[in-house]
Amino acid sequence: MFRISLLVGLALCGLGAAGPLALSLGPAAAAATDPPPSRPNIVFILTDDEDMKVHAFMPKMRRLIEEEGAVFDNYYVTYPFCCPSRATTLRGQYSHNHQVTGNVLPSGGFRKFRTMGHESSTIATWLNEAGYHTAFFGKYLNGYDPEQHGVPEGWDQWHAGSSMAHPGYDYVLNENGRIVAYGREPSDYLTDVLARKATEVIRAVGRAGRPFFLYVAPFTPHSPATPAPRHAHLFADATLPRPPSFDEADMSDKPAMVRDLPRLEAERIAEMEETYRRRLRSMQAIDDLVEDIVVALEETGQVDNTYVVYTSDNGFHQGEHRMAYGKDTPYEEDIAVPFAIRGPGVPASVRIDAMVLNNDIAPTFAALAGIEPPAFVDGRSFLPLLAEPWQPWRQTFLVERHALENHQLTGAANFNALRTADWTYVEYGSGERELYNHPSDPYQVDNLAAIAPPAFLDVFSLRLAQLVNCAGGDCRRLEDEPIEPVWAPQTALPLTEEPGEPAGSLIPAKGGQTLN
Repeated sequence: MFRISLLVGLALCGLGAAGPLALSLGPAAAAATDPPPSRPNIVFILTDDEDMKVHAFMPKMRRLIEEEGAVFDNYYVTYPFCCPSRATTLRGQYSHNHQVTGNVLPSGGFRKFRTMGHESSTIATWLNEAGYHTAFFGKYLNGYDPEQHGVPEGWDQWHAGSSMAHPGYDYVLNENGRIVAYGREPSDYLTDVLARKATEVIRAVGRAGRPFFLYVAPFTPHSPATPAPRHAHLFADATLPRPPSFDEADMSDKPAMVRDLPRLEAERIAEMEETYRRRLRSMQAIDDLVEDIVVALEETGQVDNTYVVYTSDNGFHQGEHRMAYGKDTPYEEDIAVPFAIRGPGVPASVRIDAMVLNNDIAPTFAALAGIEPPAFVDGRSFLPLLAEPWQPWRQTFLVERHALENHQLTGAANFNALRTADWTYVEYGSGERELYNHPSDPYQVDNLAAIAPPAFLDVFSLRLAQLVNCAGGDCRRLEDEPIEPVWAPQTALPLTEEPGEPAGSLIPAKGGQTLN
């Protein structure tokens, strides 16, 4: 049976882990006079708005991370919007606990994060206090101004830009407190600049013997998804994927936020297809960035002592349920994002089904460093899954959306959602509800809320209400409690009543399903 060696002692890597010398290593444990084991480096790559459709076109990332490590097939963000998701990554909390619920004041943004004092306790400060060299590159939190806001706590090196850097050219970075302007030369292309700076740090620090934590946050494929010049003509014939939910024909069962959207016109679809191609092109420089980082780790002799983690802050829909562009919905396109990890002891080419969240990033990195995160953390270390992927794991989790900004469709977009392995249940601020069964309807076309037994909905509604108010260890306890299925959609049957059954017990669902 596979076991991670080094400092992980995975039975201890739940929420907190003891220091390296305190791990139970069995009868052959080192004597107190032996030197402590070296702590691993951590490189965290977080892209912006990367969905599964564009992720499929990342050959270097697949070869260097996925094939060399583990892929989590059910990794989710718990607030599918930029700043709230990034705040969760830094703190390991649901958004209702860190209270950053939007990109701008008063609901969120960098200034709210700082004003609430959150910068005093993040994964950066935890690792820095534990002796790690910490370095940040790229997009931090929405609203961060490199010319006004300086270097946040916990970072030894800092290379960050504002949202004005999304086009990839003509931007400024705060580089360790110094404002540096970049222009429009090919060498100024932002993803490449971040790659150069990250590899420079690896080469400088990697030979010094101090463990390092690098947080690399490219600004793409977020719009305008500018590609590097060398990739500008790729994917000229790429076709936008059209799943069953694309330009959904019957939206009568959907909530108000999408129900009345018009069908997508041919001109609109052509525009979306070109956006899809730009997104694919912009991802190729990130693929090169991954390769550059792994090569730098190899050249400095650090690759075997470094965990490289790859994921995105949220997904992105393009045409699903008639929505042209965006995120911030409870649908799978927005909450399910790629996630892969390679590193010491991680088995190669393994796929893990357990539900893992962006809440889990900070406590997992803490566990890798042999430190215990603060009690306010809602997430958990996922390291035990690398040793025993089949072990019991969370059964439910919460997805939230509470702040509305100008680009939002309607106030009905406020929601709380419960996700289980088989179900998504959503309650909107308008009182509307959605219910989707993933085994029978993976594209979330048939909303079953109107025909599900009330008692069945009550079970989900109760758990949802509990998670909406959870904090810390209570969140993990609630997530672990199973919800027993008491009703399930069935294959379509003739609409005839069985003897002894009350009239109307068989109800035709949208799409031809019959439910009882």
